[in-house]
Amino acid sequence: MALRIRKGDQVIVLAGRDKGKRGEVLHVFPREGRALVQGVHMARRATKPAAGQPGGLVAKETKIHISNLALEDPTSKRATRFRVVATEEGKKREATGSGERLDV
Repeated sequence: MALRIRKGDQVIVLAGRDKGKRGEVLHVFPREGRALVQGVHMARRATKPAAGQPGGLVAKETKIHISNLALEDPTSKRATRFRVVATEEGKKREATGSGERLDV
């Protein structure tokens, strides 16, 4: 499955309990069609104390489905679709609304 979202992208959550939240993609799981987004889809996990780490309830990100995410347009800060454009450097992603380059 070819995924449209990559590590490091700024995304907006389109559906679910975190609808409207924004964050950076930390990790992508292509086989599952899911991604880990900073500060989104948080869950509390009970952990035991380890060397230098206290135990207790720890909040951490969990995977969210790619279909619930959209790329954030760098200029308008709204959810956007994109197209792939051939340039001298190779193929680059470009926001459809503003024409702003998503790959820097």
